[in-house]
Amino acid sequence: MKKSALFFDIDGTILSEITKEIPESALEALNQAKKNGHKMYINTGRTYCNIPPQLRRFDFDGFLCGCGCYLVCNDEVVLESHIEKKRGQDIIDMMYECKLDGILEGTEDAYFPIKRSRFEMLETSRRFFAKKGLGIEKYIDEGDIEYDKLFVYADEQSDKQKFFDFLKADMEVIDRGDNAYEIAQKPFSKATACEFMRKRLGLELDQVYVFGDSGNDLSMFEYAQHTIALGAHSEVLDPYTEFVTKTVEDDGIAYAMKHYGLI
Repeated sequence: MKKSALFFDIDGTILSEITKEIPESALEALNQAKKNGHKMYINTGRTYCNIPPQLRRFDFDGFLCGCGCYLVCNDEVVLESHIEKKRGQDIIDMMYECKLDGILEGTEDAYFPIKRSRFEMLETSRRFFAKKGLGIEKYIDEGDIEYDKLFVYADEQSDKQKFFDFLKADMEVIDRGDNAYEIAQKPFSKATACEFMRKRLGLELDQVYVFGDSGNDLSMFEYAQHTIALGAHSEVLDPYTEFVTKTVEDDGIAYAMKHYGLI
């Protein structure tokens, strides 16, 4: 078959949220697909500093990070965009004025508030990042921070609509459920990352395959023709899903690749 480019979300797609590992069946499928001449990319909302070390078990052709704003191919940065510092500080100030709280995600590190947050989900994330040595050297309150995107939490005290209105000129708000929101730079998305790599490789759209499971995969599902949702996935992907495979733990990646004849 024609050589293709495959784009994978991380959590719940190629990395099990139960075992926190890539299943052996997925690794074997990735290796076979690469031997067959296909290109393999991680396409994630995570920023570059937060790529799990488990993914280094396979030689991916690139890591497309931060919802499309930081693209690395074969250890070369081929595209990068960071929120301008003044705009970034204005966003922080408005976040606190509207009584939300959040995490700033940069290429080099993640940044948390100094004080304990009333949002337990934020504190859970703080502990998760700290185990990886992230989010412990500099805090949001210190200012002068360069970041690529943010993740915010709201509750009944928050004026989230005022905050979202403040963002709408240049930032995209992705609802992750439970009053948690991923906020990325508007010119970029997982779809623009796919398009950048498709053009770089000189491929047609029918040579692109995307694999995902959650709402932040929606843009690349809207973009691609060959869209593969994992067995456990957000229903927002359903209108744009070509094939539903098994769960990642049940060898879903290998199952889908065999279905399409990629391996």
